[in-house]
Amino acid sequence: MSAAISIQRASRLANIPSDRLLRKWVNAALAGIRAANASEVTLRIVNAAEGRNLNSAFRGKDYPTNILTFVYHEKKSPVLLGDLVICAQVVAHEAKDQHKTLADHYAHLCVHGILHLGGFDHESPRDAKRMEALEVKMLAGLGVGNPYRDDDQYPD
Repeated sequence: MSAAISIQRASRLANIPSDRLLRKWVNAALAGIRAANASEVTLRIVNAAEGRNLNSAFRGKDYPTNILTFVYHEKKSPVLLGDLVICAQVVAHEAKDQHKTLADHYAHLCVHGILHLGGFDHESPRDAKRMEALEVKMLAGLGVGNPYRDDDQYPD
């Protein structure tokens, strides 16, 4: 599998994982849903203001959210094209509130976003269960525990 992963840092918040770790998590998730197809993913780490603006403009929700996924490929395309936008302040706050390490929470959100890019969602209970099972499996392969064990909230 070939993946072009671009990382953009628009947040100056401390403790954002390294590009190497972010790429590792994105690549692991891509490998979990696509066998040998090229993908192009931009991962942008933003501040709360940009996260809020994007969430408002594209989802009609006037607050910053942990992750947004923008899909640019056709539904059945073998190539994944898209952007993942992670809000550093929201992720840091959630990790603290949920008693998770910051790295584990970023890993979870990278996997979660790539699954959305791959066409998975959590709109129905059945779809949510399927997506959650994939997340847990992929994260276990990365040495990250089940992110839902204490908190059944799905990332937005």
